Formats: sequence, structure tokens, C-alpha cells
Amino acid sequence: MDEDLTQLLERVGSGDSAAREELVGRVYDRLRAMAGRQLRGSNAHSLHATALVHEAYEKLFGEDRPGYEGRNHFFGAAANAMRQAAVQHARERQAQKRGGGWQRVTLTGLDLPGNGEPVEMLALDAALYELAHLSPRQARIVELRFFAGLTVEDAAVVLGVSPRTVELDWRTARAWLRDRLDEGDAQA
Repeated sequence: MDEDLTQLLERVGSGDSAAREELVGRVYDRLRAMAGRQLRGSNAHSLHATALVHEAYEKLFGEDRPGYEGRNHFFGAAANAMRQAAVQHARERQAQKRGGGWQRVTLTGLDLPGNGEPVEMLALDAALYELAHLSPRQARIVELRFFAGLTVEDAAVVLGVSPRTVELDWRTARAWLRDRLDEGDAQA
């Protein structure tokens, strides 16, 4: 299956529209599951998993689409596109409410404070942005592991590092995010 998906991605990269349609059919359920994971616990009533997948589709297959180096690279890009769309939606909703509440997302997979308590989507995005400046690889691992749902081994392949490095960076990134988001809660 992975080889078939990689071949489809290569055909899509060369402009084969039939391959793009076949690819979407094969990965749609996985993309919806990823979107559902990102929206779980959210109060984004006007944003549904299907809408998030469609927004990601635009970024994944739009005019400026990059080539994908395989299945893991594609799903990592999809997770990033969905995260960006969800954050943009949260910003728009916040602007509409003129300082009203931020979008809340439950991030149980990150093992953050309260383990299952809602976390501010915009606060998480700001923390990930800050983490990316301190350790781009750790921020990328959070995207790949949490948002894309990749295994340690798959994330290691995408990043070209050992699984042990991914495990250590994942542990460090979760602790850093937990501390950072705790600081934000204390300031609120």
C-alpha cells in the first residue's frame, strides 16, 4: 500500500489529475480522522472535519503545491495544512467576537496540563511557533506525531533521524509545551 501511495504521489507531482483523484479517494478517510483529532474537544461549531479536509486539500493540491517525498511527507504536510486552517478559523472567530473566547481543542495526546482539559488553539499555535524558533525539529515532531498521527518510526523517516531521537525530542517538546501553556494559564 505504501509503495502504491508513493507512486500515486509521484504521478500527482507530475500533473496527473486522474492520480490526484485516486489519491484523494484512498486517503480521504485518514485525512478526516486527522481533522477530527484536531477538532476534538473544540468549540469550533462552525468548523467540521469535512471543511478542514477541504481547506487542507486546497493547500495540498493548489497551484503552489510541493512535491511529496512519500506517504509520511504527504501526511505531515496535510497535518500542517489542517492546523493552519484551524488556527486561521480560530483567529477569524476571535476577531468576530471582538476579544471573545478563543477556540478550545482537547489535546490529550500531548499529555498537557489537566490531561484532556481544553487548551486554547491560539495559545498552542503561539507556543508551537515559539518552539519552532528554539527547536525546529521538536516543533516538527509535534506536528507529525500529534497532528498527523505518525508513529515514532514514521516521523523518524520523514525527518531523517533515528527513532530514539524522535522519542527524546517528543518527550522534551511535550514538557516544554506543558510548561509554556501552564505559564499562559497563570497569566490569564
